[in-house]
Amino acid sequence: VQLQAWGGLVQAGGSLRLSCAASGRTLSQYAMGWFRQAPGKEREFVSAINKSGVRRIYSDSVKGRFTISRDNAKNTAYLQMNNLKPEDTAVYYCAASIFNTVVTGYRASPADFHFWGQGTLVTVSS
Repeated sequence: VQLQAWGGLVQAGGSLRLSCAASGRTLSQYAMGWFRQAPGKEREFVSAINKSGVRRIYSDSVKGRFTISRDNAKNTAYLQMNNLKPEDTAVYYCAASIFNTVVTGYRASPADFHFWGQGTLVTVSS
């Protein structure tokens, strides 16, 4: 499956919705996740959602501000980001996993995901 996501520039306190469109395969076959990587830092987990969309998990740093969702009919996953902070600035990656179990814990590992988007830059200005 090929994934594409789109980000942007926003001021602190603002909102942005990332979209991740899948092509080549049906999105419902995959659990979906979002990760981010800031300059000089390792890629970190942001959020994940299981295949049906019933279970969602978030990192502590975004819990209460970000919401992950999916529309399997549109073959698209989303990350709604509210109350953005400058420390949210990073390249954001969407990813797909064939394992629904990636969403059974409290966080997901990049190693559990099989397909990755190209990454999209989100810049939050102060």
